[in-house]
Amino acid sequence: MVDLNAYSQPVGEPLPGWTTRPAPAKVALDGLYCRLEPLDPERHADELYAAYASAPDGRNWTYLPDEPFESADAYRRWAAAAARSADPLHYTVIDRAAGRAVGTLSLMRHNPESGVVEVGYVVFSPLLQRTPISTEAQYLLMTYAFDQLGYRRYEWKCDALNAPSRKAAERLGFTFEGVFRQALVYKGRNRDTAWYSIVDGEWPLVHEAFRAWLAPENFQEDGKQKRSLHELREALRETGPEPLAG
Repeated sequence: MVDLNAYSQPVGEPLPGWTTRPAPAKVALDGLYCRLEPLDPERHADELYAAYASAPDGRNWTYLPDEPFESADAYRRWAAAAARSADPLHYTVIDRAAGRAVGTLSLMRHNPESGVVEVGYVVFSPLLQRTPISTEAQYLLMTYAFDQLGYRRYEWKCDALNAPSRKAAERLGFTFEGVFRQALVYKGRNRDTAWYSIVDGEWPLVHEAFRAWLAPENFQEDGKQKRSLHELREALRETGPEPLAG
């Protein structure tokens, strides 16, 4: 059924009781494998620079607005400026087992009035790529946006040519929505932007799949997963997710 207004025009579904949501804040979020903390250059910058410098080349920076940092001092200056930003709001990923910072990601383009936020500026070092930490860091930030802040829409946008980022979005449960052509100019070149999202009606299933994937029993002794996120989501589509508390 489509809602019609007084002029018999179709209009969007009403949202009775909707109110502006809180803006993302500088909070710490704990998981099994990692902890997210607001970026603190005094505590995190040196470890983050060392983690990024462990990469064999600069390919992780190709689709980011910045280039690899030439020195620890240069990264400290960037981190000091980033830490003062409210939007994007940068969080540091702490490897709980090693007790060190291994990457950052942010919540950006905050729209509390409509309950929309984007995850972006994801800079994961080789120390967490392809580990449960990288997945849990994304899960923790999604949980914060949907369950604590009450947002309706969680976005992922990337250069349409960035195949690893697009693959990651699909793996994590985002839905592809299309490409905005000639959306940006960065580093002196064009960017067509691929848009992805998760909306609140999809979140219970996505959430439950994350929980099942991150459970220690989903990993073999060598650290390999037993079931993928995609497999777990498909299984939950058949059985239905458990309702979220709260």
